[in-house]
This record gives sequence, structure tokens and C-alpha cells, in this order.
Amino acid sequence: MAGPRQKQVREYRGQMPSPGRPTVAWRVDRVRFWAAIATGVLTDEASEVAGVSAPVGYRWFRHAGGVNPQLSATVSGRYLSFVEREDIALLRAQGAGVRAIARQLGRDASTISRELRRNASTRTYGVDYKASTAQWHAERRAKRPKAAKLAVNERLRDYVQQRLSGEVRDTDGAVIGPDGPVWKGRNKPHRADRAWTTAWSPEQIAKRLPVEFPDDESMRISHEAIYQALYVEGRGALKRELVACLRTGRALRVPRARSRQKAWAHVTPEVLISERPAEADDRAVPGHWEGDLVIGLQRSAIGTLVERATRFTMLVHLPREEGWGVTPRTKNGPALAGYGAITMADALAKTVTQLPEQLRRSLTWDRGKELSAHAQFTVQTGLPVYFADPHSPWQRGTNENTNGLLRQYFPKGTDLSRWSAEDIAAVAATLNSRPRKTLGWKTPAEALDNHLRSIQDTGVATTE
Repeated sequence: MAGPRQKQVREYRGQMPSPGRPTVAWRVDRVRFWAAIATGVLTDEASEVAGVSAPVGYRWFRHAGGVNPQLSATVSGRYLSFVEREDIALLRAQGAGVRAIARQLGRDASTISRELRRNASTRTYGVDYKASTAQWHAERRAKRPKAAKLAVNERLRDYVQQRLSGEVRDTDGAVIGPDGPVWKGRNKPHRADRAWTTAWSPEQIAKRLPVEFPDDESMRISHEAIYQALYVEGRGALKRELVACLRTGRALRVPRARSRQKAWAHVTPEVLISERPAEADDRAVPGHWEGDLVIGLQRSAIGTLVERATRFTMLVHLPREEGWGVTPRTKNGPALAGYGAITMADALAKTVTQLPEQLRRSLTWDRGKELSAHAQFTVQTGLPVYFADPHSPWQRGTNENTNGLLRQYFPKGTDLSRWSAEDIAAVAATLNSRPRKTLGWKTPAEALDNHLRSIQDTGVATTE
């Protein structure tokens, strides 16, 4: 039968979450975790650096909303450290008294007495002191969060919430727009309707408050405070589902260092545009190509290849794979849209191998992952591939210009899978028969034909 002391313990324990199995150094683990996140690594890798399991790391990241809590690596010398708590536990197990422990640690006896009373393990009737559990108690108690302004100011909270999630109405006052998906605690669903809301940004709300309430200092809040009220669990009085009203609809803040990283693992130093032969820059020697995709509705696409010297254009037919639209989409599943890495490499190789070897000198591509199998493509065709620098479309200016011309035939927002290989070949022939000012009003087809004839004449002369 439980005694009065045990009942008090149970009542006390019911008011706080269980620590589970405390880590050896809870604060140090989190400091290491967030320091790793700040370098741009993924949560799995940050968890490994911190020495915790991946689920624990994901829970830390999710509860913080992706916002670094800026924990200090050490606590003030005014408070007991984890090392001191280990010494207390060891001396206590050896039977040392409170004053003896205090003398050993150079602390006041009342500090040790209060530590043993407040931070000891209370799961059992007999109170045992464990350093890890005591550290957890101390850090939980030390939080003492300041009440958020949105939690205590109802008028301000209503204003912010209305500007974030207010309904969109027509001239008759009726609510319009789709209902949007059900909130599941994750980022916004891709390719699905989102509810229409007033959707002011936190910065717009913060800057508008002084305009609408110039004499009311209580109606002031920073945009960062609004963001943290949305992202950080238990911070402020705004519901987490209101993140769907932000422009991005992102449920977790992306760390700055991580947002700068792109999925460009296929772009290695040896295939950067800086390694491309210098002869490609002056356009004097034909055979250097630029390529990219023209994207349409429902993940349809057409590949484009343009020769830098003659502006000769070749279009690559990219039909959808069998099962597209029927087989449910799965993460990391087969690419059925027609421009997966292997499919793209094969289709490009089929097109490029129609050219004579003299016209296969280099190919400069955008950084899209559709050509991540470029090594296989180079082996098949003998055409080396180079990738442009990030956010540098001028390095493929000929291709960008040609893609703009192609939009006359393949407008944005249309399904490009409707067109057969013969159809797009006819469009390519049309472009190649159009006179160009940069070619002295010759057509790309004529410029390429003249070059091929000069190669043939040179070969004949050399043979003789």
C-alpha cells in the first residue's frame, strides 16, 4: 500500500513528462546536435554527431520547429554542473554526508542538501540520487519560459490570426476558394489545393501594426516572434496548423545552411563548366552543344539541344514510361514521367549518335538531376558533359534563347506529352530553317551544312 510520501511523489510526477532514459549529458547532446544542424547536415547525420538515435534527433528538430534554441554549451558556475552531480552521486553512494560532500566540492552544505532533496530520482519510494536524472530535473526546472506576448494579449493574438488565416470573400461576401488539405503536422502537400486565406506575411503584420494602432504600444510584435509562435511547439498561442497560411506553407523552418545546399551531388569538380575546352567560348569551332528541358503540365517534357556556333537545334522526344498515371507514386520509386536519369541518358544518346564525331565535342547542361547519369551518357556517345554554375543561365545563353523560341510552339501550362517524335522533329526543322541575324541571315541548317562541307573538303584534300 502506498504511503503519503509515495502519493505525493505520484502527484508530483503526474504534473511533468517522464524523462524516459536520460542521456549522459542532455544539454551537451543538444548543443552538439544543433551545432551540426547549423553546418547544413541532415537530421540523421546531426543525430549521429550528437550521439543520439535518429528518432530522438527528429523529435528535437520537430518540437523546435527547425529553430535553433541557441543553448549555451555550459551552465553558469553559479549552478551545479553535470560533473559535480556525478561527484555527488559517487560520494553519496560511498556514504558521505552532506557536509563532507560540500567540503569536497567546495560548495555550501545547503546547496548539496537542496540538490539531494529537489533533484533526486523519485520513481521509487526510496529516494536515490542519480546524476543523469538530477541533470534532467535541473534543466527542466531552469527553463522558466517567459510568457509570450501573443499568449497574454488576446487582442493582438486575434489581429495576427485574422491577418494570417482570414477568409477570402467575393463581392457578395461569400467565402470562396478550396477547403485545402487536412493538417497532419507535415509540410504542405504537393500538387494539391491549398485553402485561400488573407495570408499576410508576419513581416507585413508587424509593420502594419504601428500604422493601424499608432498610439497603442501594446499592439506591437516583431515578425520573428510571430514565426516562432508558429514554428516552435508551445511558444505563443498560435496553432501550428496556421503555418499552412504562410506563403511557403512550410511546417518546419529550414536551417539557413541547409537551404543553401542543393541536390547537385552529380556535379563533381571535373565536370564544371570551368573545365570545358576554351574553344567552346569563342564559338569558332562547331560541335559544342548546350542542353536543357522544356517542361509542361503533368511532368511532361521535351529535351532541347542547341549547337553554339550554328544555332542548330535538335529536340529529344521523352515519352512517358509504361505505368505513368496508373502506378501510384512512391518515394524513390521508378521515374515514369519520361526524364528520369537513365531514360534521359538513353534518349539523349539516341539523338546525339546521329551526329558525326566531328560535331560531338562537348555538351553543357543545366544542373538538373535528369542528367545525373552523365557518365553513362559519355561512355555511350563519347560526348563529354559539363554543368553550368548555380543560378547562371547566361552560361547557356544560346539554349535559353532557343527555349524561349520554342515556347511559341510549346506554351507553358500545356501538356507536352501529346506530341510525337515526328511532331517535335517538324518544329526543330522549322527553327533550323529560320534565318538568323547572328548568322548573317543564314539559317542554322545552312550554317551546319557549310561546316560539314568544309570538313569533307578538308578531308579530301588531306587524302590527296
